[in-house]
Amino acid sequence: MTARVTSRFLDLRALTALDHMRFTTRRRIEGTFMGTHSSRQLGGAGEFVDFREYTGSEDLRRLDWKVLARTGKAFVRIHEEETNLSCTLAIDASGSMRFGTVERGTSKGTVPFSLRRKSGQSAAGSKIEYVQYLSTALSHVISRTQDQVGLAVLNGLLREWLAPGATASHVEHLQQVIETVETRPSVRMAAGLRDLFERCRRRGALMLLSDFLMEDLEEVFAGLRLFRHRGWDIVVLHLVHPDEERLPQGVAFRFEGMEDEGRVNCSPAEIAAAYRERFAAHLAMVRQLALAGGCDYRRVSTAIPYLQTLGGFLVERAG
Repeated sequence: MTARVTSRFLDLRALTALDHMRFTTRRRIEGTFMGTHSSRQLGGAGEFVDFREYTGSEDLRRLDWKVLARTGKAFVRIHEEETNLSCTLAIDASGSMRFGTVERGTSKGTVPFSLRRKSGQSAAGSKIEYVQYLSTALSHVISRTQDQVGLAVLNGLLREWLAPGATASHVEHLQQVIETVETRPSVRMAAGLRDLFERCRRRGALMLLSDFLMEDLEEVFAGLRLFRHRGWDIVVLHLVHPDEERLPQGVAFRFEGMEDEGRVNCSPAEIAAAYRERFAAHLAMVRQLALAGGCDYRRVSTAIPYLQTLGGFLVERAG
């Protein structure tokens, strides 16, 4: 039976190229049933890990009798259990994620770019649309192997929260929520992350998809460290639109803040060098904070097809 497509961001035909791939964790996780990911639990049904001296409280059936006969000392065998994965996709839905969007059909031809261009637009779409495609594909890849996937939508506060699940109806609903994500002006995210942390009871993987253009950047990564201290596997996907990396060529432009910061009229030539320096410093800062916090960092350009990004990411995670 052919799966029913419930979201315009779900391309099942294209995703068949990734059928042999799966999302894997870098650290031990907790799960609700036996699966194929390393668990924090050490029991007796998984892959052998090591020996531990018998304390007198374990089940005698776990005793290694061969070692006892050979050494005269009692040891039990430790095995690494395998469990299912629980992954939460956290999407930044702040106003800056709309960069690259072209709104058609308005009376004045509004173009909500961070900068207005007199002619032509980048071939890349908006950052939020790219994230919608990428996160929808991720939800499909994760749930395909009965792993659990959840969703958090952040724009200042935690606007949407779906606890991880693996049923077809849950994944369908999650993909519909991703499809209807709306951005809102916001320059902060830390409060929403703290709210998410308080709602998440079981360790798993957290994947944050954001451009990290926010005022509380250090507080955001302090929030991610809370997850890391609890044993979560954190993945940071840093979205960058190609038109953000350098200013356009031209005489005069109007720059508009996408978080209600106002407008500035100027010549790009006057500020091009300073802009490149500031943006490069921003990229370096995000990467530094992510790696210092024990996160898996990956910069994602919206100029690269999302399936290519996803395929490369899955291969890299598989090691």
